Amino acid sequence: MKQPLFVFRPWITGLMAALVATAAWPQDTAPRFVPSEDGTLVIDKRSKVAWARCVEGTQWNGKTCAGLPLLFDRTEALEAAKARSKAEGVAWRVPRANELRHLVNKRAVPPGVDLALFPAAPGTWHWSSSTRVRSGTVNTYNYGNAMQGSTGGPSSQLGSFKLGWAVDMTTGEASGDVAKTSRLPVRLIRSYE
Repeated sequence: MKQPLFVFRPWITGLMAALVATAAWPQDTAPRFVPSEDGTLVIDKRSKVAWARCVEGTQWNGKTCAGLPLLFDRTEALEAAKARSKAEGVAWRVPRANELRHLVNKRAVPPGVDLALFPAAPGTWHWSSSTRVRSGTVNTYNYGNAMQGSTGGPSSQLGSFKLGWAVDMTTGEASGDVAKTSRLPVRLIRSYE
């Protein structure tokens, strides 16, 4: 009986595929987030933005964010960004919900922001500047959604004056039903070139 020229061995083909993949396309091993030279910022190389390393009310002392985080209602959070922009001559802003969600590492144990990059970070809800987040998960025929004004009709427009978007910095969950009068911390963001 003749021996076949090639014997199919699944583990060999898997190993060869992995070797070819790593040889053909070099993996980007550079971290996405890195601290600035002075340590006051965290640079997102992919999005080309700079995050304040410390939430408002705390300051970088060379090792950690010292002080107590300030808590703002949503209007005060937006005003804090304007005030810092004016004081520093740099266009700071309150981040959008999806930007904040990128800071949360859901695979970490426990999940949350990287405390080496963002030391003393409050693991609570933070304000975002988002006015609408596309989710595609609203069922317009669900009675609960209609009662909450989630159908996009007049009741949701009325609610938008009283509600804002915030992100839970432990889970990455974004919610648009946070009362704008709620007092939450804020981490500012700016462009970085």
